[in-house]
Amino acid sequence: MTIESKLNTLQVPNELIPSDPRFGSGPSLIPKHHLEMLTKESPHLVGTSHRKSAVIDLVKEIHMGFRKYFNIPKDYEIIMGNGGATFLWDMIGLGLVEKQSTHFTCGEFSQKWYAAHKKIPWLKALEIAAPYGKGLQAEYKMDSDVICTTLNETSTGVQNTYAPKKESNFKNSLLLVDATSGAGQIPWDIATCDLFYFSPQKVFAGEGGLFVGFLSPQAKERALKIHKDTTRYIPEIMNWQQCLDYSSKFQTYNTPSITNLILIREQLKEMNNLTQEKIVQEAKAKANFVYNWATSSNGLFKPYIEETEYRSTANATIDVMDSVPTTELVEWLKSKKYVYDIDGYRKLGRNQLRISLFHQVNLDNLKKLTGLLSFLVKSLN
Repeated sequence: MTIESKLNTLQVPNELIPSDPRFGSGPSLIPKHHLEMLTKESPHLVGTSHRKSAVIDLVKEIHMGFRKYFNIPKDYEIIMGNGGATFLWDMIGLGLVEKQSTHFTCGEFSQKWYAAHKKIPWLKALEIAAPYGKGLQAEYKMDSDVICTTLNETSTGVQNTYAPKKESNFKNSLLLVDATSGAGQIPWDIATCDLFYFSPQKVFAGEGGLFVGFLSPQAKERALKIHKDTTRYIPEIMNWQQCLDYSSKFQTYNTPSITNLILIREQLKEMNNLTQEKIVQEAKAKANFVYNWATSSNGLFKPYIEETEYRSTANATIDVMDSVPTTELVEWLKSKKYVYDIDGYRKLGRNQLRISLFHQVNLDNLKKLTGLLSFLVKSLN
């Protein structure tokens, strides 16, 4: 009998079925009431010019929301534009690195950032790698004018929260943080780095395709200095001068998805009402629950990250006992519309689940999800 056939014979208790099936570590679930607000706002914003006052006011509201939530220093610049964090990897390499960047990697996405810089012929890119499933602490390196670290490695569920102190002999070095899947609920003091950037389709419940970054005065100075070097190739779409100019006017660098901006604004309103401190506490509570469930499952499940200090509070990676093929299990859950997108990262190649702990994924549904998974795996053995 196939796994699917066995699963189809089971009578799943209703109390184990989550009220919302979305637990993916890709784009976060967007709550229904935000979509309702989008419908209400659409006649006044959607389809209007992003260079006109209505959208400028919207972007300004988002800027102010981020400043309040992250307590961003007043002299830091906020930038927003199309392309997501992946786009920024090239934009950073071409426009912020003078000669050499050092990358602290621990998974697929941090390695992709390194690979993007390594392809630029006139730069030297160095990699300091931790094995998959392990964390590491960034540090300033001699001869590197940019240090790159990743707050939350989405592929493995490793979080790195250590911010190295900048000593006087590294005063010309920039510390950059890719915070894509952790920004908002894994705390980081923005004043300790020179660029903190992310794609807001994770914790901030937006759609994909947008990048958000907070630049220090030193990073801004570096970008403008490199911009003046007319011998360096920088595509117009990655023009830091232009990006910063538009930022000062509360505009995005290029034409944005206005629907996405509305969704992000609504999420920011809710998160500021709760405060970052409260959201961080909620994230830790959800993470502790999921990891404790896996640890106490008598071998059915196990946290992939062994070192507790590196276990993500944004997305949890959980190994499943070898006798249960997670691919078939995940597909069955999807076919029943019980649970979506909890499969492990494809290139990691483990019998594993990835479970989103993003802000809109509530603890009650995580309890139902874990109860459902325990029921199904026990029934298959």
